[in-house]
Amino acid sequence: MAITFLQPAGLVRSPAFSHVAVVPAGATTVYLGGQNGVDETGALVAPDVGAQASRALDNAEVALTAAGASLDDVVQWFVAIDDTADLGAAYGAIGPRLAREGAPPLVTASRVSGLGVPGALIEISAIAAVLA
Repeated sequence: MAITFLQPAGLVRSPAFSHVAVVPAGATTVYLGGQNGVDETGALVAPDVGAQASRALDNAEVALTAAGASLDDVVQWFVAIDDTADLGAAYGAIGPRLAREGAPPLVTASRVSGLGVPGALIEISAIAAVLA
């Protein structure tokens, strides 16, 4: 039993993301709420998107672990980046940790005019599936 990630013919092929994921019956689904680049007190870790992105992913990993999942169990990532932030710096900070050879997860990214946490430049959420 495995999650199948597909890059169908007729759609752009990318080593960074897949287009479709099929999760088999019996898997436990884990929904990760939006994580920002804040410390355990809720304070932003830095004013730059690279540092915030790295911390947001660290926070995502902590939350997933608490639910019995890991970054490798993520089926789809959702990344919202403030439209004033450097997209290259954001993905440069998190891209290597999100990558998976051969079967990359699905990724949905959006540029937004602002996030719920004042000063936040990135928010990361996800859906994971843990196989039994």
